[in-house]
Amino acid sequence: MRIGIGYDSHKLVNGRKLILGGVDVPFEKGLLGHSDADVLCHAIIDAILGALGAGDIGRHFPDSDSKWQGASSLDMLAKTTQLMKQQGLDIAWIDSLVMAERPKLQPFIDKMKENISGSGIPLDSINIKAKTDEGMGPVGREEGIVAQAVCLLKPL
Repeated sequence: MRIGIGYDSHKLVNGRKLILGGVDVPFEKGLLGHSDADVLCHAIIDAILGALGAGDIGRHFPDSDSKWQGASSLDMLAKTTQLMKQQGLDIAWIDSLVMAERPKLQPFIDKMKENISGSGIPLDSINIKAKTDEGMGPVGREEGIVAQAVCLLKPL
């Protein structure tokens, strides 16, 4: 078994959609980034890559490559799970956390899990939690959104 951790954060800005777990979450701001800036998928990608010992998201999907401009993070996650399976490994468990003061994310979690499972991760192996920072720090001031993930891989 192998374990990896992932983390991502992006700034909230006007004029962008808020995409989390592949869900277009209704909100007045979105996350700034080269791709769709889906912090949840990015944290999961980094956790998988960490468990593989394969570097990080920037190594595989660099923001210097126009190919990833505006790309779907679900597509990036699918490419990551393909790499994982090529190495003879599969997801045993993903535990993830999204920290956002607003909007409330609980109503979207089931759809996020469904979307993420479409990228090659078994639905019953995904856990997503949503928390606020109780008004403290950059997340609490609604300057950005942060996600963390832990991944446990097992042999196929």
